[in-house]
Order: sequence, then C-alpha cells, then structure tokens
Amino acid sequence: MAQSHNSSSLMDTHKLDILKLPRVAIVHTEWNDKIVRELKNGCEGIIHKYSGEILENVAVPGCFELPFACRHLWEHYKNKEVKPEAIIAFGAVIRGGTPHFEYVCKAVTDGILQLNMTLPIPVIFGVLTLDNEDQAWERLGGPHGHKGEEAALTALKMISFCQSY
Repeated sequence: MAQSHNSSSLMDTHKLDILKLPRVAIVHTEWNDKIVRELKNGCEGIIHKYSGEILENVAVPGCFELPFACRHLWEHYKNKEVKPEAIIAFGAVIRGGTPHFEYVCKAVTDGILQLNMTLPIPVIFGVLTLDNEDQAWERLGGPHGHKGEEAALTALKMISFCQSY
C-alpha cells in the first residue's frame, strides 16, 4: 500500500506561498458521512491555511452523482466573475458482497476523468475506495496520511499550475 511518507514531494508546499487567493468548490457525498466529514475537515483546514476560499460546499446522495454535480456546479459559475479554480470531489465507497462496488468506483473514476478532460479547471479525485471502514481511518490521519489534506494540496498545486500558464 502507498504511504504518504513515500510521496514527500506532495507535501512540499513552498510554491503555494505565491498563490493569489485560491478559490475551490467541494462536492461531497451524504453516503458514509462520518468518513466524508473527516475528508472535508482536513481539506478545509489546508485551504484556509493558504488563505483560500471555499465558494461552495455541496452535498449529493452518493458517489455516482459526483461527476454530474461537479459539471452542474461549473455550469452555474462559468459565466460569473468569481468562480472556483478547482473542484474537489469527496466520497467513500466501501466494498460489499455484490459487484455494486466495482460499478460505482468505475463510474465515478471515469466521470471525474472525463471532467478533467473537458472542464477548464481541475476536478480533484478525493474518493476513497475501501475494503472496509478501518481502511478509511488509516487514510484519515493514520499511516496513509490524510487524504482530505492531500486533496486540498493537490487542488492548490493545480491552481498554482494554472495561474502560472
């Protein structure tokens, strides 16, 4: 399993000090809300640490709905003067005893990939795909880092990239 200490460059934030008031939107699921709430908490802490603004914090029922909601949110903002520079999608899918897990994981992964290929801003994949709930807590401050914080850093780094070009 990947561990955050094996990706030290992700935690290198020296270039983020030059960000110009980064703006993000968060789209998250209601399903597995304890896990998703902790993802969001970690994310929000990092965004605020870098003087960022969270323009929206929108809930959808489940992961399958994340790509639609991200696109809809962008469509709402695209002609406004102030708009998100990145969207972060948070959810958690826990494997059960049916193939439903594979269908949902593939759909949300493909959907967010498609958004990244078509929208003018990055959509950050903050969806945990887990065998059990214990794995979630390993990824929310345990040996695998904090995936909410990592999603926020990814968003900020992508905003910095886009502001540079």
